[in-house]
Amino acid sequence: MIASFMLGFVGSFHCIGMCGPIALTLPVQHLGGSKKMAGILLYNAGRITAYAILGLIFGWLGKQLYLGGLQQWLSIITGSLLLLVMMLKYLGIRWTKGGHLPNAFTTKIKSMLGRLLQQQRFRTLYAIGFLNGLLPCGLVYLGVAGAVATGDVIKGMLFMAAFGAGTLPAMAGVTWFSHLINLSLRNKMRRMIPVVVSIMGVLLILRGLNLGIPYVSPVLVPHSEHVVENCCHKP
Repeated sequence: MIASFMLGFVGSFHCIGMCGPIALTLPVQHLGGSKKMAGILLYNAGRITAYAILGLIFGWLGKQLYLGGLQQWLSIITGSLLLLVMMLKYLGIRWTKGGHLPNAFTTKIKSMLGRLLQQQRFRTLYAIGFLNGLLPCGLVYLGVAGAVATGDVIKGMLFMAAFGAGTLPAMAGVTWFSHLINLSLRNKMRRMIPVVVSIMGVLLILRGLNLGIPYVSPVLVPHSEHVVENCCHKP
């Protein structure tokens, strides 16, 4: 969970550039004191809820792969892909020419988000945050990959919730202290993203290697062995 929190924390300075415009148009700028902070937290609670639900869904997917005895390979492949992405980024190689491809789901989310932002009402803040959490984002994809690798519904949900919690300080700060988040600071934090992602990739590879190292590379027992043990047990 520490790796997912750090991924969210460091990556959140990238999120400022992507989601910052939404955060700056929230209906809280005219508020003051505790009510403004309550609105900011409500918006971010919506985002974290969306991430947790994504973690639950993809944790379930990872569990199905675990039941099929593929968890070890899944962890190694996921970690390798993260390292490959960072290597391609370092070399300046891009595999797409224009960001995210439009689709019906994304278009619908953006349409709903636009209507809620136009209303400029305090009670819409949670929904705005929730919808924002469902928008395509490269860092969220990395978090989702980690949730799949957990091979567990609850762990996947907690993984993505920790990722969302990591984004909270910067995303709350950009709304509260918008004048203090300058380009220089954002660029410095962005340079940390490849480091955190690479560390996460290495940890996922180690996890899949079954080295018997507690917390880092625990032994992953195939589900089939559990089944055989239970079937052969005599009362």
